[in-house]
Amino acid sequence: MSSWFRRRDHNIFTNASSLLICGVLAGVVVAAAAFPAAAMSGLTVEAGGKAFAALPSQLNEFASPQITRVYASDGKTQIAVMYDEFRSDVPLSQISINMQNAIVAAEDRDFYKHGGVDLKGTIRAFVNDETGGDKQGASTLTMQWVRMALAYSATNPQEVVAATEDTPKRKITEMKYAMQVEKEMTKQQILERYLNIAPFGNGAYGIYAASQIYFNKSPKDLDVAQAALLAGMVKAPTSFNPTTASGYPQAQTRRQYVLDGMVTTGAITKAQEQAAAKEKIPHTVKRVGNGCVSVNKNEWGFFCDYFTRWWLQQQAFGATTYDREQRLNDGGYRIVTTMDLKATAAAHKRINEKIKTSNKDALMLAAVKPGTGEVLALAANRNYKLDDSKNHISSDPKKAAKKLKGTYPNTTNPIISGGGDVDGYQAGSTFKMFTMVTALKQGIPLSKVINAGVVAKTHYIVSPSSPAACPGTHFYCPGNAGESEAGVYNMWAAFGHSVNTYFVPLEEEVGAQNVVRTAQDFGIQFRASNDADLAKPGNAEQWGAFTLGVSESTPLDLANAYATLAGDGMYCAPTPVKSIVDRDGSKIDVGSPSCRRVVSADVARTALDAARCPVGDSAQLGSCGGSGTAPGAHGVVDHPVFGKTGTTDSSKTAALILGTTSIVVAGYLADTDWPQTSQHMDHAIVNPAVWNTVADYMRGKPSVQFKKPGDSKVAVGDLVSVPGVNCASVQAATAVLKGAGFTPTTGGQVASNCPPGTVADTNPSNRASRGGLVVMEISKGPGGPPGQNPGTKGGGKGNGKPGH
Repeated sequence: MSSWFRRRDHNIFTNASSLLICGVLAGVVVAAAAFPAAAMSGLTVEAGGKAFAALPSQLNEFASPQITRVYASDGKTQIAVMYDEFRSDVPLSQISINMQNAIVAAEDRDFYKHGGVDLKGTIRAFVNDETGGDKQGASTLTMQWVRMALAYSATNPQEVVAATEDTPKRKITEMKYAMQVEKEMTKQQILERYLNIAPFGNGAYGIYAASQIYFNKSPKDLDVAQAALLAGMVKAPTSFNPTTASGYPQAQTRRQYVLDGMVTTGAITKAQEQAAAKEKIPHTVKRVGNGCVSVNKNEWGFFCDYFTRWWLQQQAFGATTYDREQRLNDGGYRIVTTMDLKATAAAHKRINEKIKTSNKDALMLAAVKPGTGEVLALAANRNYKLDDSKNHISSDPKKAAKKLKGTYPNTTNPIISGGGDVDGYQAGSTFKMFTMVTALKQGIPLSKVINAGVVAKTHYIVSPSSPAACPGTHFYCPGNAGESEAGVYNMWAAFGHSVNTYFVPLEEEVGAQNVVRTAQDFGIQFRASNDADLAKPGNAEQWGAFTLGVSESTPLDLANAYATLAGDGMYCAPTPVKSIVDRDGSKIDVGSPSCRRVVSADVARTALDAARCPVGDSAQLGSCGGSGTAPGAHGVVDHPVFGKTGTTDSSKTAALILGTTSIVVAGYLADTDWPQTSQHMDHAIVNPAVWNTVADYMRGKPSVQFKKPGDSKVAVGDLVSVPGVNCASVQAATAVLKGAGFTPTTGGQVASNCPPGTVADTNPSNRASRGGLVVMEISKGPGGPPGQNPGTKGGGKGNGKPGH
């Protein structure tokens, strides 16, 4: 037996493979001439024929990685592309005929003549390879496609090796597949698949990517010279890379080889070849940015990041985070997001008017569309970038001591939407809305009157050493932003003026655990571990400060929570997606509005009516009792609006939520590196940014009034007449009022014509909720300042007050 056979493995397939190349495909006579020793064995020929016949011929179905495109809500403006391999399949009709001809000239000039295997080339190459001559591939274009298809359809690393290793077994397998492929596909179909899967170097996979990266054009627009360059690179993308010093001359030589081949095959004339040879070859390429750090505009980065984080949480795209990321990067999806270009541009414009990116304080805005959960915009005075080389030292004293850098001006942290290491920031009195909604759910109307004192004495237990404890006790006794806010209020006025000593007792009455549950129903997440512990059922009942917004939240949390009111009590999970279409054009039903009713429409509409008071609008069902804490909002937007300001202790955070029937925007001004900052946040920065963003978005839109509840009793309760007790003694008036079903209490002294010490008037004086509080104002005789009706206290309060 010849030395060639002795070098081979002795299993039947390997011994037969050499003979198959010649015997099965080219004929026994040729085989005998080439290998007389092997031809002596008829058994080997027979065994080789059976082995060849037994090889598989049907390729497994596979899908090569495709780029995913992410668009704004208009479905036209591309935000970002996601990929592992930059590739996007295009039909042959969208590929220049120059490119089709060039790849044939470069890789397989007899492509249109053979049936998948070039017999003469195969025999010649095989004899050369096995007798120690120069290595020759002889793979047809069809066989090359088969090889790439086998690699992409592999289910494990070993299959990838088997599909690409340089062995006779692999070549024979490719032949068998190629012959079957040629029976089932047209030459045009094979060519289309080949051009869409072939690698072209510099991160370009497939002809679409190559056209974009090398020439920034569509494949249908490639000229002769461009097509020849790209076709020449497929053989060895690294060696023929024109962007490297060593690759440039090789790419030029290889292009000429392809041009000559195009003349030989009749694809172009000699004159066309000469003209193409004069075209310059690019030294540089334009790589397409990948992922959110390479979005077309930096102002879209935070939304893109939110979308990506959302995707990675969707189990529909895979069992693990890794699987979901792979699907995003190679699935070839067309994703239309909810990001509204107008809202996003407005948010960035208004932020930039008020604060610089280099400021350590972050002004963050989130916008949501009521009734849908669609996130319209996420913006901040930060650059969405990984590079922190020029960032300032963190404002957190502990990190600053270690010289750790902060998140300004560059960061990729989800500071607006939360997640990762971002728990959020205290939002102050914006949380009073959850107490109000809870009260309404329990049948307590907006007309409820509370005599709000300078401090509220509660039964919530705190440490005796706490500054919020009543002196000498362990009970929680919070105060207001100023002592002048003490007075008699209904819920409209108390919400408008953000009276702490109204809402803490109200929270105690309805149950703090119920208020926490309402917040959770409205989408508030307790990301911080201490907040999560306090929110547990066994602990929440003692969380007396919850209504004052001491837990951490994000602008997106609050925007969507308030949007639930404008959505008639339907909570819709925030989503960044309007539609997802896969590579086959099928719509994926993930990200569609996911809504559930958390309160009745009447409760939501009633709460929203009170929420008009803080932002300068007028309530439809009652009286706001003067201007609120952000009275300028309504005039700027010039549409019906609702919302709430929020300020934490020592003004560590300043917030404003503002909405219409079309959009709700939440703005926070906070130190994202150190939320417990010693600096004071200014409503003069955050408020205009929010209301101008809403105004920009609403400009040109029709003015739509908020809906009234079907049952007005939700707002005003069961009103009955208050008996007249003017000039009666306190004891007598108390008996009369109790007999009428009210809860009487004494208030301050007022000037009146009644004898001093008697009841001058009641508050309210005409009608009040059955069982509700009625305050008896005590006469001090003629002269002195007049008394005040419920809701008039605290009018005209400025922004930036703690608790507002």
